[in-house]
Amino acid sequence: MAENTARAAQDWRDRVLNDPDMILEDRDLMRALIAANERQMGKNIVDLRGIAMERLEARLDRLEDTHRNVIAAAYENLAGTNQIHRCVLRLLEADTLPALLDLLVGDLSDIVRVDRVRLVLESADPTDAPHVAIVPVEPGFARSYVTQGREVPIRTVTLRQCAPASETIFGEAATWIRSEALLQLDLGDGTLSGMLVFGAEDPHQFRANQGTELLEFFAQVFEMVLRRHLAQAG
Repeated sequence: MAENTARAAQDWRDRVLNDPDMILEDRDLMRALIAANERQMGKNIVDLRGIAMERLEARLDRLEDTHRNVIAAAYENLAGTNQIHRCVLRLLEADTLPALLDLLVGDLSDIVRVDRVRLVLESADPTDAPHVAIVPVEPGFARSYVTQGREVPIRTVTLRQCAPASETIFGEAATWIRSEALLQLDLGDGTLSGMLVFGAEDPHQFRANQGTELLEFFAQVFEMVLRRHLAQAG
């Protein structure tokens, strides 16, 4: 038994002498060696090298976390860009207004991964909507809904959590919609305001601290496409 132990110790010693990087690259092993060295030095001696190493390890951990976060954000931005590009291509393929409206509640909601898509259109005489995607409302509804009665400027895109959501916009789904994206639409001179609304059950899908650049671009494209179809229908 003692012979086997001695042989194993010698084998370990030979491996370390041949490849010392094996220990240097193992953070847990280096930490154990430093701790053993500190115990030998006694409690009255401060090991500045050990303190410096601990600080370097903490800094390395923070750098690694930052690196992972940057990579994750880059992948998320790339995925978001691809989603919007796919949506824009599908918008351009819709050759009629009914096809565009079908797209909103079909492929578009799947691509953007939202649970509800609604096109809110203000009208001087709101009547029953000709399509499930359209929500006819009174003039001034869009601004009032976005600002919630506050005197604040309206941005092209507003992201926020909502509980409860608007039954006017989402109908029965308002009971479980927990976040929404509000895209303002300028439909041209002489027309009332419009708004494209994305609703999600996930309360964290749309939050006020998220970037809106991609959705702003999408809103501009949708606005132009909708203007063209409305002009053709008129």
